[in-house]
Amino acid sequence: MLDRRHVLKAGGALALLGSAPLARAADKPDLPAGLPQGDYDTAILDALPGKKPLIKLSYRPPNYETPVSYFNTEYTPNDAFFVRYHLAGIPDSIDVNAWRLKIGGEAAGGAFELSMDDLQKSFPQVELPAVCQCSGNRRGLSDPHVAGVQWGVGAMGNAIWKGVRLKDVLAKAGLKPEAIEIVLDGADGPVLDKTPKFTKSLPVWKAMDENTLIAFQMNGQPLPHLNGFPARLIVPGWTATYWMKHLTSLQAVSTPFGGFWMKSAYRMPTGKFPVIDRFLTQETPANTPITEMVVNSLVTSPGANARGTRGQPMNVSGIAWDAGYGIASVEVSTDGGKEWHSATLGQDSGRYAFRQWSFRFTPQKAGTATLLAKATNHAGQTQADQLIFNPAGYHNNVPRPLSINVTA
Repeated sequence: MLDRRHVLKAGGALALLGSAPLARAADKPDLPAGLPQGDYDTAILDALPGKKPLIKLSYRPPNYETPVSYFNTEYTPNDAFFVRYHLAGIPDSIDVNAWRLKIGGEAAGGAFELSMDDLQKSFPQVELPAVCQCSGNRRGLSDPHVAGVQWGVGAMGNAIWKGVRLKDVLAKAGLKPEAIEIVLDGADGPVLDKTPKFTKSLPVWKAMDENTLIAFQMNGQPLPHLNGFPARLIVPGWTATYWMKHLTSLQAVSTPFGGFWMKSAYRMPTGKFPVIDRFLTQETPANTPITEMVVNSLVTSPGANARGTRGQPMNVSGIAWDAGYGIASVEVSTDGGKEWHSATLGQDSGRYAFRQWSFRFTPQKAGTATLLAKATNHAGQTQADQLIFNPAGYHNNVPRPLSINVTA
């Protein structure tokens, strides 16, 4: 189990990651408006091993989100990257020298195991910038509120992932023509036997996409333990439910995988959202698995409780992202959505990465100025003006307001 006092081992070398003392009641994070009252009462800034103080929503299992201030850089620091687990049976440590990835299944031509040395030396290595976002990011902002972890806006991060293409590994297994899904498993598990293990599947066509990776590095460093060490799956453009941490097994199957986390969890009403990538072997007339992220944006600066002065210019900046179609434009409103103005897009670091943007704003009158940002991608998709409600609280991409107190 995860133990705050435990010394973690990574890469065979002793690395004392440590942890900060439990946060004091005064160490309260800045939270967005619209969350359940319980979040404001209980959420604190707290440091897990190897992490800076993040917004703690639960400890067992650990669910910690990234404060907005860390999104002012293009890539989210490893020690500030959000932490998301469904189950509390997390390994204290994993000896990378003993770690093995099992590949096979009834729809594969053969079965074999890979060590980390095999993985790094037997296949071409690639790097890819991509956003990892929890499917439930912004769930706590649903109206009415729904069950689940009440995430604000920080259950996401952008990193440069380094690893090997999943399709190269699967090619060695020799997929049979009848293979339709790849079942994914990791080292974390349930505390109780009756709790279903967190196991997922991917459609073969997505597994064979050249951008789907088995990653062992994040921002130039080995994966942090709490972000999937020693290897995790990277499924760019799709929500993080498929980004299996502590990867242990890849099994090719010829029938749709029927595990709880596919058949019962992470599903939405069919046709509710403008999704292009669909998981058809898991779809029913009533509901469908969540797959790709919807287009979204966030004002990251100025921060909460910001102040401005009438007639004095101020910089407004933020990030935009989507499922990989690419951000075409970002518009900013300074009057709560009555008028919109084009923002300046920053460097394009890749279609799966955060796209930074900026806007110069000069308040013309004292009072409250309400900032909003709205992104549009190259597929013609724009953020929703009103919440598209669903029982799981997924895909909340309504522009988030930020109020600035302007003085004369």
